[in-house]
Amino acid sequence: MSSLFDTRHVRRAFSRAASSYDAAAALQQEVGKRLLESLDYLEQRTPQVVLDVGSGTAHATATMKKRWPKAQVIALDLALPMLREAKKQAGWWKPFSRVCADARALPLADNSVDVIFSNLCLQWMEDLPAVFAGFRRVLKPGGLLVCSTFGPETLIELREAFSAGDAAPHVSHFAQIAQFGDALMMSGFRDPVLDRDMFTLTYDDLPALMRELKAIGATNALTGRRHTLTGRGRFAAARAAYEPLRRADGKLPSSWEVFYAHAWAPEPGAPIREHGHDIAAVPISAIPIRRKQP
Repeated sequence: MSSLFDTRHVRRAFSRAASSYDAAAALQQEVGKRLLESLDYLEQRTPQVVLDVGSGTAHATATMKKRWPKAQVIALDLALPMLREAKKQAGWWKPFSRVCADARALPLADNSVDVIFSNLCLQWMEDLPAVFAGFRRVLKPGGLLVCSTFGPETLIELREAFSAGDAAPHVSHFAQIAQFGDALMMSGFRDPVLDRDMFTLTYDDLPALMRELKAIGATNALTGRRHTLTGRGRFAAARAAYEPLRRADGKLPSSWEVFYAHAWAPEPGAPIREHGHDIAAVPISAIPIRRKQP
């Protein structure tokens, strides 16, 4: 069975985008700030070990190191050039560790981490229950997971525009909020709470949107993508399909749906749940979801 995503392509794309990422990633930085607010659930507790999964250039990592200067804070990313850029955030007075690794196979000991933070990384993982099981493995009992990912309305305009002239996929089909919540429950996390935001970014034209996606590393990494150039004809068809959406201010809109979650690792003795085994069914209606607008 083939993988949905080409992991090597993901690594290459983010490696190439390392130097341009910060200048283009305004949305990712805003979502990161909102996700950092979830750390208030720790109240007065001070973690010993904090892991930032998919840290990118590590702005959030640096913020958490400043918040907990005595903690061991680790920036983990698949792309080594991102971690080289992250070094700029790690001052000698508040250094943090940098680890190049895959979020699907965390190179950390069981029950060794107090907090896992992951901002807009999980959309590149097709097996969320397995990824969350790995998170739960390294979390200490009662440890906190805070994470975000994109929802299915993300880049819906771009997806539909390209589908007008090309049968090959150009945009990922992101997980529904029910799948996101179910994956947390299947992996054994407790008391998950989900939030949702909708953002609309605007661009002068389709090439401007495509340039920004490339600058942040968010290129088409689907294994079923076209492995040759899109071609002028197909791109022209996509541009023509996008044009009717142009707003009164002359800009083209781009939708970004973001899901946030926080959940707790269970106390000792609870089994790690994978692939739905040993789990009582919990409907998505039982998980609190707060729907917000930016």
